[in-house]
Amino acid sequence: MSTSASSASRAPSTTPRPSASVMIINSRSEVLFVHRNPVARSFGGVHVFPGGNFDKAQDASLAVTAIRETFEEAGLLIASGPTLSDDVLDAARDAIHAGKIPFQTFLSQHGLSADVDALLPFTQWITPTSSPRRFDTQFYVTFLADASSTGFSSGAKEDRIPKPDGGQEVMAARFIHPDTVLAEFRERKITLMPPQFYLVYTLASILRGGADTATLRGRVEALARGAFGRMVINPRRLGPPDEQGRVVLTYEGDHTRGGPEGRLHRALVHMGKNGITSEITLQRNFNIFTEVDTGSSKL
Repeated sequence: MSTSASSASRAPSTTPRPSASVMIINSRSEVLFVHRNPVARSFGGVHVFPGGNFDKAQDASLAVTAIRETFEEAGLLIASGPTLSDDVLDAARDAIHAGKIPFQTFLSQHGLSADVDALLPFTQWITPTSSPRRFDTQFYVTFLADASSTGFSSGAKEDRIPKPDGGQEVMAARFIHPDTVLAEFRERKITLMPPQFYLVYTLASILRGGADTATLRGRVEALARGAFGRMVINPRRLGPPDEQGRVVLTYEGDHTRGGPEGRLHRALVHMGKNGITSEITLQRNFNIFTEVDTGSSKL
């Protein structure tokens, strides 16, 4: 390979890769997280919602991407149709993850259909242009009580998934309440990236207590179906890091991004090695149910 070709291959990508991720809420107001292996190529060691890159060979939509990746990573299948045994599900996960069978073929063989209507859009995030690996991620939210699903649905699941090359992408999965997620992050027991922190912080403000009541579900659904769910967030760094190494990431609607004077929509982030965050403080001083302006979402 020539020197110029090698340099070009290392240049930051200008086009973000389409991807999808889903926040799955169970009957105890817990949200499903997967723990990525520290040696994973992207977001090593971080706790994230299940999800991954759009695969045009398998996925009819980004919602299908989120459902397929959730099945591969956590063993939870969001699909309508017959209930399958754990043995059948586990064998299918391995085969799909290894590329031996397409996800849609697996569904068709068992009379299943991906329950895409159960997924509600819950913001879209685009990685800044300065990042070497960029993603255009559609986040969704869904409730197990409202979705047709089989497999893993509560507690913790230690289930390593071997990739074809012998590596491991996801180490474990567990359902955990948003309040506990934020507490563990503050105590540095887990690591979160800014989009996941932003969204779990938002859910924590609604899912109060352990019961997933119809009222709480209704508020999350209202948020998803409103302007908040349609937000497209392009984080931008505001100035250099401070003396503690913290940077300000501004979001759409912040007063520095065309929002009203005094409006704050930003995060104070302490960036560590490889862009992994150790501290995040969200500053958002407007009503996310009534004061989101999607007209300026792409500023």
